[in-house]
Amino acid sequence: MENPILVLCIDRDNDFYEKAKIHGPFIGREDNIKAGTKLALVDPEDSDVNAIFFAIKIFDEIKNDKNAVIATLTGSKKLGHIADREIAKQLDKVIEETNAERCIFVSDGASDEEIIPIIKSRIKIDSVKVVVIKQAKELEKTYFVILEKLKDPYYSRIILGVPAILIFMLSITSQFGYGWQPIGIIIGLYLLFKGFGIDDYLSHIFSEFKFSIDKTSWIAYISAMALLAVSAFVMYQAYHESMVKHLYGEKAFAYILKYGLLISPWALLCILIGKALDARAEKRKFIITKYGLYGCAIVLTTMMLKIGSDWVLNLEPPYISFSDFLTTIMISMVVGYTVIYAIKIIREDTLSEMKLEGKEAVGERGAYVGKIIGVDLKNGFIIVQTPFERKINIILDDIISITEKVAIRQ
Repeated sequence: MENPILVLCIDRDNDFYEKAKIHGPFIGREDNIKAGTKLALVDPEDSDVNAIFFAIKIFDEIKNDKNAVIATLTGSKKLGHIADREIAKQLDKVIEETNAERCIFVSDGASDEEIIPIIKSRIKIDSVKVVVIKQAKELEKTYFVILEKLKDPYYSRIILGVPAILIFMLSITSQFGYGWQPIGIIIGLYLLFKGFGIDDYLSHIFSEFKFSIDKTSWIAYISAMALLAVSAFVMYQAYHESMVKHLYGEKAFAYILKYGLLISPWALLCILIGKALDARAEKRKFIITKYGLYGCAIVLTTMMLKIGSDWVLNLEPPYISFSDFLTTIMISMVVGYTVIYAIKIIREDTLSEMKLEGKEAVGERGAYVGKIIGVDLKNGFIIVQTPFERKINIILDDIISITEKVAIRQ
């Protein structure tokens, strides 16, 4: 039997989740009808509604003559590389499950066409269908598109919010005589964060913190915040003391760092303790070993930075030589390697005791993913067989909880 042709519809800005609270991808005619109906009931004017039903129409027209499947992929409201990465991930999953080698791409003509190169890199495109509402003339369409985009919080923050903040801050800095330089620093930092993806990395880190008064971990998080505040104050005091002692350049930096290391590592350890408590409550004991490794890294890094700052300062005995600094680095490397090896063994033993093979794997929302048929402890992932008899690898860090079923992050 020949490989099926894929009728592919894409919602790049993920209106299906932002408006109808449903996650893609949607595979099969029934799932697409359900998804399209839910979005239509929430926002009948959304162009993605027209696109998905047009894709269903094409599927119905060709399914009798050809082996065909239909799927709708969703991206992210942030658009850009974040949306493209999510679409590429979902497309790989659909191709793996359906064995499709060519597709008919259905677009609403907005930003979907920008991802054609991504689609072409994975599957051959036989045809591109652009859906345009018949009643909308070009000028009217542009006008209403702009109005609709301004209603979207993501676009309104960029088009209205960013200029408003810049005008507001420029007015304040001008009032106090600072000019435009502080604004230039802020814009530069913003562009730096966006350009190198630092904002996404920080967002990913902070998204892992689940602050809830119902969990005991909140005590650790509050303690960490208090310690960080105290550490910032101590470093501020150290800065003034370094000026009094006429320390400049690297010596001033080392002096501030030395006092910052007195408290800030304890704050980081409190955060790890809080995350370990959450992992234990969520029955993810195996992940605690990772936090143990992070804790060891914090301790060893603190030790190296502490002796490094003492070596740079050398203000009073006992004086630190460069050989002492190198010896500390060597000891830290040996201890770090030993800890990594020990934690790896503990993690493998913990996962072996859980007996994951044979359990069902489900998504964050409870959707069935497949059955776990193997665990590769050496490479750190589980093997899941989908209802389409396909095998996919899920890394251990994507496991959310382990009970009678294994919940995974998709």
